[in-house]
Amino acid sequence: MDLPSEVPVMTLPNVLFPQALLPLYIFEPRYRQMLADSLKSSRMFSVAMQKPGYTRETPCQIAGLGLIRVSVAHEDGTSHLILQGLTRVELVSTIQTKPYRIQAIRPLTTPTLDSVVIDALVAKLLELVAIRLRQGFSPFPFPLADKLPGVKGKKKGSQAAFSADELLQYISNLPDPDQISDMVSCALLPDPSQRQTILESVDLETRLKTLIHFLMAEIQAHGKDGSHES
Repeated sequence: MDLPSEVPVMTLPNVLFPQALLPLYIFEPRYRQMLADSLKSSRMFSVAMQKPGYTRETPCQIAGLGLIRVSVAHEDGTSHLILQGLTRVELVSTIQTKPYRIQAIRPLTTPTLDSVVIDALVAKLLELVAIRLRQGFSPFPFPLADKLPGVKGKKKGSQAAFSADELLQYISNLPDPDQISDMVSCALLPDPSQRQTILESVDLETRLKTLIHFLMAEIQAHGKDGSHES
């Protein structure tokens, strides 16, 4: 897929990971215009997290580029849409800020790695995911959850319908460690700043180690057996 050299940017208190599905409600006039223009062109725009501590719109430099998969317009001019993450991007320079922000972008690609270290880190990560799910944690809206392999008779898009074992199976069956790390971050990290840290970690080994650290802290905070879970 050819990526544009510059895209509109939507600044939110959230993060868009590659492959993740992000539902959005578009109601601000500037973003209504952004959506209309995007649908007429590449159907892509970027979601950047607002920098903490800033009152004015200040997007983080590393963001997620997404493709509009579905967009439903309403009579009042608002829209609901589903944005699918494509890749990490660096916001290089500002092209315009009004009526909406447009930035030049540089795609960020994770180097392909096939090593014993990565395999060991993934194994540890999946072990921690299993523990966290057994604690009774309900994952955040789970990307592509309706496509869990071997699961039938579930309501499409339903999160509560899937057991911890089924969710773990879905994550384990993802094709590569890069995608596993992003999906775990999307589904299990409650802190947006932690999600942003993972998004900014292009190096896979660093990303996996950081994610393991975050999950271990979550497990410890809630008790390994879930006894502290309210």
